[in-house]
Amino acid sequence: MRIAIIDLGTNTFNLLIRETETNAVIFNTKISVKLGEGGIDNQIIAPAAFERGLLALAEHRDSIKNYQVDKTYAFATSAIRSTSNGSQFVEEAKEKTGIIINVIDGQQEAELIYFGVRQALDMGENISLIMDIGGGSTEFILANKNEIFWKESYLIGSSRLMEKFRPDDPIPLHQIEAVENYLEASLQSLFETAEQYKPLWLIGSSGSFDTLASMASWKFRGFDLPADHTSYTFDLNQYIAIARLMLQADFEKRLNTPGMIPMRADMINMACIQINLVLKRSGLKVMKLSTYALKEGVYFQITQNQSTWQESLL
Repeated sequence: MRIAIIDLGTNTFNLLIRETETNAVIFNTKISVKLGEGGIDNQIIAPAAFERGLLALAEHRDSIKNYQVDKTYAFATSAIRSTSNGSQFVEEAKEKTGIIINVIDGQQEAELIYFGVRQALDMGENISLIMDIGGGSTEFILANKNEIFWKESYLIGSSRLMEKFRPDDPIPLHQIEAVENYLEASLQSLFETAEQYKPLWLIGSSGSFDTLASMASWKFRGFDLPADHTSYTFDLNQYIAIARLMLQADFEKRLNTPGMIPMRADMINMACIQINLVLKRSGLKVMKLSTYALKEGVYFQITQNQSTWQESLL
């Protein structure tokens, strides 16, 4: 049986198609939609972003039909759940594409991310801090391979920060400090809880962490990561060098950095500011990448018969 999972993120709409008999990935792609552009700070999906989202869903629907998928599940996260016209987007998506969208809250999103990460690498018995930087929100989970001890979703995604601070390009030091101060105040509960649980690793799930790992591999090894890799361990000195470059470079230089995924170039600096602060405040010395996140977590639930999610009409 073929299962399709659509993750309607704030920056990208992602599609994963897998064959349940073999767990093989049949198709995996993402489309840049930037739902937060021009409106997320005012709790609205702007008209242009709204239309981009519907067009991306229609493209994913065509791929799903071409691959003869048996069951399709779609999930909306921060931009759609937190905007005044998010429910209108859900209604139009169903009407125009036949895709029924499960709108999930931040706690559900964090749990699904955990189930995805757990499939990508051996988390072990020790507690890790999982970090998923989205466009609208960033999720943090304290967990080991067996269970979640704490999870939270914060409205500090990269798109939301870009809309709030509208930084110059390249971003100057005083604007970096303004973002850091805002994050420091927003993440107090995280830092207090991390101090209690004392995680050993920071695990970044997909998104910006994929791009940072790819850039680090190109810069320091001269080639990209294998296409089928599911995890990567950062050399922190190499990460620091890449992050410094991203914060000093303008858009064109970021875009042309080997390993950069083009759709990440405009917001990667916001992701680096978040990661830098979390590393500094937590004192963590090991950072890993999980290429799996929400989609793979949903797939796990479905194949383990732990899912009550609504299927789409396709």
